[in-house]
Amino acid sequence: MPAFKFKGVDFAEFDSLLSEDELLVRDNTRKWVEEKIIPIIEQCNREGRFPRELVPEMGSLGFFGANLKGYGCAGMSNVEYGLVTQELERGDSGLRSFVSVQSALVMYPIYAFGSDEQKNTWLPQLAKGEKLGCFGLTEPDFGSNPGGMRTRAKKDGNDYVINGEKMWITSGSIADIAVVWAKVEDEDNRVRGFIVETNRKGFKADDVHGKWSLRASVTSGLSLQDVRVPATNILPKSGGLKSPLMCLNQARYGIGWGGIGAAMACYDTALQYAKLRKQFHDEPIASHQLVQQKLVWMVTEITKAQLLALQVGRLKDKDKAQHQHISMIKKNNVWMALECARMARDILGANGIADDYPIMRHMMNLESVKTYEGTHDIHTLILGSSITGIDAF
Repeated sequence: MPAFKFKGVDFAEFDSLLSEDELLVRDNTRKWVEEKIIPIIEQCNREGRFPRELVPEMGSLGFFGANLKGYGCAGMSNVEYGLVTQELERGDSGLRSFVSVQSALVMYPIYAFGSDEQKNTWLPQLAKGEKLGCFGLTEPDFGSNPGGMRTRAKKDGNDYVINGEKMWITSGSIADIAVVWAKVEDEDNRVRGFIVETNRKGFKADDVHGKWSLRASVTSGLSLQDVRVPATNILPKSGGLKSPLMCLNQARYGIGWGGIGAAMACYDTALQYAKLRKQFHDEPIASHQLVQQKLVWMVTEITKAQLLALQVGRLKDKDKAQHQHISMIKKNNVWMALECARMARDILGANGIADDYPIMRHMMNLESVKTYEGTHDIHTLILGSSITGIDAF
């Protein structure tokens, strides 16, 4: 079977809802993904290698902190940023995860909670990709319950001393700085954010090996043993668990768009394959009812996800998007993408498990995406609380 070139997915004239600038951002990102990610991503996945050589180009294209203003950032709208993450995840979830972490979980907390000195020092370098960052919130024993964190920071003169462990940290071992969240003993264990340079004594990052998912992305565990940072490294406007959750909200927004990209890749591959693959009386399998049913389900759900993400993006650009709106696009669109991957694999039959096609890679990646930044079930409870006014967790 031939390699398929992506043809786009626009059943309900979704593109007509986008402005010229939004289309330009989407198309430029799509072109870059086709030229730079698609040719190498299967080999990167096989080798478990993050293509770090692409980082400078990502910086020059404005992917890092794309929807932030100033400090060398692109200043895109939230819809434009969403379209960037859509196209990146159509290439690979690991690449989109890397950009999401750099943008929403490292640059955003410095932008939102940092001092002027911190912003002026770090944001321009992070925007260019000259410096890389990671986000230390999740711990070995605390994922969905970040409030249970055991990492502690204690004031010692003009410094803070941090002790703790973090787990499942994207970019941990390649980061120059880590935004680490810890309970400050001197503030009644209030959660605060710290910028921790990764070359400080006592800081260690070890990569997670044996992953079946996000293999083209670096995943690490962090250990902080008596890591001493100056008091000027605390994010002064951070305070309470609300601060890191605000960061996660930024990341979840991009994930909601990213899921559409992965679904598009799977659907488009399955559609083109079904038109060429012949079975029974030398007819393409696209002529069979059950194959058509799967393709119809996929394009319908992708179309619904596009409209949902666009509406939330428009609300976000008006500063009206609430956390429950973002929970809905993260929960729905990633679930939809995973179902699309499974249906597409079914259509491709045995070929669906080979990395001549992107299906199985997307399926494995999406298993992680469904879990991180709030599991499917946690977002269900967030939405349930929103519509009933009653917490079920």
